[in-house]
Parts: sequence; structure tokens; C-alpha cells
Amino acid sequence: MIYLVDALLWVIAGVLALVAAQRSRALLRDSVREGTVDCVRLLPRIMLGVIGAGYIAALLPQETVGRWLGADSGILGLAIAALGGALTPGGPVIGFSIGVAALKGGAGAPQVIAYTTAWALFAFQRLFLWEIPVMPRRLVVLRIAASLPLPFLAAGFAMLLGRP
Repeated sequence: MIYLVDALLWVIAGVLALVAAQRSRALLRDSVREGTVDCVRLLPRIMLGVIGAGYIAALLPQETVGRWLGADSGILGLAIAALGGALTPGGPVIGFSIGVAALKGGAGAPQVIAYTTAWALFAFQRLFLWEIPVMPRRLVVLRIAASLPLPFLAAGFAMLLGRP
């Protein structure tokens, strides 16, 4: 399955390169240059995140992680995971790496789903640095209120669908 996704991404990149080349050679050259620069900038961060996740997973006490975030931790485990996701700063390299480390450390899949969903929806640093200063306060409050059940619903649906 992973190879299919990789192949699909290469096909999409190839089609986009052909479209850029048809428009102009300069557009193709600039696109390749920008993509290469982005790749060079992101690759060290991704590597550090993946390696850091391995260290975190090795250092986490599995019995503690299993007790608080394991498959049998119930609604309290989901709430702890959702709160942890909301409090996690940083981008995908940090958020997903911590999720993977928690899985390796004994966390249940629904709890990690609640964590990553809450991280994507409620990252406090984004809330205070971007949403509240830029958008009307009432809109931010409504968005948060409407989104509050989503980490729990995502975890619940994952449990209904079977063991991920």
C-alpha cells in the first residue's frame, strides 16, 4: 500500500512538471529549484523528528503510558490525549512524531487518534498567535466549541471501525 501511495505521488509530481514545462521552461526550472530548496530545508527536520520519536518511545515508561493512554484507559485516556494534543507546540514533525512514540510506548490507537485530532484542531500556540489576534473572538469561540467533540468522535469511530 505504501508503494502505491509513493507511486501515485511520483505520478502527480510528473504530471505537474509536464504542465509547468508546457507553460514555460522558466516556470519548470523555478519550480524544481523551489521544490529542491524546500526538500533540503525540511529533510533535516523530518529526520530529527523521526529519530527523536525513537528516543521518546525508548524513554517512555511503557507501563505508565499503557495505564494512562493505553487501549483500556477509557474516556480519561482520550481526554488526556486530547489535552496533550492541544498543548503540543510545533508542526507535523513534532505532533506526528510524538503520536508514533506514544504508540510505540503502549498508547492505544484511539488515544493517538484523539491526540493527533486535537493537535490539528486546538494547538494553543496557533490559537493565541494567529486565530485570536486575526479573527473575531466570537468566531474563534464558535470554532472551538463546534470542534470540541471531534477528537472524541474520531477516536470513537476508530473503535467502531475496528482495530487500526
